[in-house]
Amino acid sequence: MHADFRSKVDLWLVAICAAAPIAVLEFFVEDSGVSDRFADLLAYGIVALVLLLFAVTYFTTRYRFTADFLMIQSGPFSWTIALRSITKVEPSHSPASGPALSLDRLAIHYDGKIILISPADKQGFMTELKKRTRRP
Repeated sequence: MHADFRSKVDLWLVAICAAAPIAVLEFFVEDSGVSDRFADLLAYGIVALVLLLFAVTYFTTRYRFTADFLMIQSGPFSWTIALRSITKVEPSHSPASGPALSLDRLAIHYDGKIILISPADKQGFMTELKKRTRRP
């Protein structure tokens, strides 16, 4: 039996992630009086790839419980964490990189590591985690 949780989304964060490459594009293709069509096309291509990566990350960031694991997916990246290795979960607003689309996060401590996630339903996520990590 699986339980899936989508990431909470801070729209302002999504806007910044989408606007940043577009702003950079404007800087690079600004008319400088020199026509370099190849450089312009390359800049457009790079920005398109960055925006595609953001879109894929936006639509795929989720957290899934299986019988023994917490599986985290975010764009092309994934993590598999054994539930028995989780030692602590605490609230966080750290801006550090993590598979989260919001700064309203949970810091999961496991195997001497920390991963930051942002389930939209934090209470439901914690209830599911407690249910699955109860030691008999």
